[in-house]
Amino acid sequence: MDAPPFVPRPPGLDGARPGRDRFGALGELLADPLVTDVFVNGGRGVWVDRGHGAVRDDLTLAEGEARDLAVRLIALGGRHVDEATPCIDVRLGEGIRVHAVLPPIATDGALLSIRVPRARPPSFDDLDRSGFFGGATERVRLLVDRRVNLLVSGAGGSGKTTLLAALLSRASPRERLVLIEDVAELRVDHPHVVSLEARQPNLEGAGGVGLSRLVREALRMRPDRLVLGECRGEEVRDLLGALNTGHDGGAGTVHANSIADVPARLEALGALAGLSPEAIARQAVSAIGALLHVERVAGEHRLAGLGRFELDSRGRLAVNAL
Repeated sequence: MDAPPFVPRPPGLDGARPGRDRFGALGELLADPLVTDVFVNGGRGVWVDRGHGAVRDDLTLAEGEARDLAVRLIALGGRHVDEATPCIDVRLGEGIRVHAVLPPIATDGALLSIRVPRARPPSFDDLDRSGFFGGATERVRLLVDRRVNLLVSGAGGSGKTTLLAALLSRASPRERLVLIEDVAELRVDHPHVVSLEARQPNLEGAGGVGLSRLVREALRMRPDRLVLGECRGEEVRDLLGALNTGHDGGAGTVHANSIADVPARLEALGALAGLSPEAIARQAVSAIGALLHVERVAGEHRLAGLGRFELDSRGRLAVNAL
């Protein structure tokens, strides 16, 4: 397959985002308000996504520069990366997410994946005006207003977090939103939001606080809407359990290639939590009122499907159109 075209950096980034000096050679790229992602591929170049897919930039970093930058950025996030702990994910103050992988795991040199939040996350109305919802705007609006428990699915970078934040921004200002994330990314325009972020163990293997525990802690915080940023492991059991005990208006996201793949994905996550396919099916049908699947096509994000969970003839999880 041919490589994407080489695109030089645009000159003169007026109105640049503040506070990017810490990113060294990448500072100018990250100052561009159009940039959503920057990828450093060891000594093999830098790639930039300005909302229409990643293209190669004319900036180059030597392998030593890439490694030094990775170590420094991870340290700014309060973590440590080295050969013994070569893969680390951190959040920096403005909500920038930095993921680093060092050799020998990264065979071509130090890798950096940097995701930059928008200066202002799009609101529900912004998404509607962009055509994101197609003809389903009012149905989605009613799901939020009626406090239906929601699960947002999609591939990586498809817009799951963007959609979830926009939906939650419609919640009543009298409601208390408790957000639980592995790395805090959700930025919700709402007056009463509290956020919990998982913590990895230290070098001695102590002090870790996982998502499952945070879900249980959140239940003691009297949430009006309990939100798990992403289900990626055994915490799916705790989320479904919570949403099955009178906690309406909750939400979460899950990675899946298509809406038809979501049942298999939940079964796989349920297996990590010791749940059989039949058990995860019954929990999901009872807990989740609607499934919203999002896709990114030709650089554009859109709602690709609305569904609801049902049990099939074998008692396994299935999705039907909503």
